[in-house]
Amino acid sequence: MDSKELVKKFEEKTGEDLRSFLQKKEALDAHVPECPDVEERWGEIARAYMPDGAREFAQYPVVSLGWMMLIGMTMAYYWDTDWERYSKEKDLYEKIRDMRGYDNMDEAVVQDILGYRDEAAEKITELVAECASRVYSLLNHEHVEPGTEAALGCYVAALHQLYLAGMAMELNALGYHMTPLNNA
Repeated sequence: MDSKELVKKFEEKTGEDLRSFLQKKEALDAHVPECPDVEERWGEIARAYMPDGAREFAQYPVVSLGWMMLIGMTMAYYWDTDWERYSKEKDLYEKIRDMRGYDNMDEAVVQDILGYRDEAAEKITELVAECASRVYSLLNHEHVEPGTEAALGCYVAALHQLYLAGMAMELNALGYHMTPLNNA
C-alpha cells in the first residue's frame, strides 16, 4: 500500500472512531452536523498550527492532537456567534494561541471562548483528552516509521479529523441537531 492510500485509510478509520466514540458519549447525534464555512478554514488553520503542533508532538502527543480539537470547537463557536467578523479575520489560530499561550490553550478555549466553568469545563477537557488519546493510540497502531511522508500524512490526517470532530461536537452543543423534517 502506498503512503497516500495508507493516509487515506487512516483518516477514514480515525473519523469513524471519533464519531462513534462521541456518539456513545452523547456529544454527537447520529447525524453529525457539518459546516462548510468552518471546514474551508482547515488548510489555513493547519498551516498555522503545524510549527507548534509538530514541535510539541514529540513530548506531548496528546496535547498536540487535542489542541486541534479545541480549535475546531472554537471555529464552530465563532461561526455561530459572529461569522461575518471571524470569516474575514486572518491568523485566527495565532489569536487563539496567544490568549494564554500554547501550553494553556485548553483553558483559553474552554473557559475564555466557550465559557464553560467548573464541572462543565472539566467534562469538556476530559472528553477532548480522551479523543486525543484514542487518536494517538490509532497513530501508534499504524506502525509508520517516524520522519517519513506517511508519518507526516497520518499526523495531519489525525489533526484534520480532530478539527472536524471538535467542530461537530460544538455545533451539536450549540443546538444544531441534524434531524429529518416531517412533511405532514
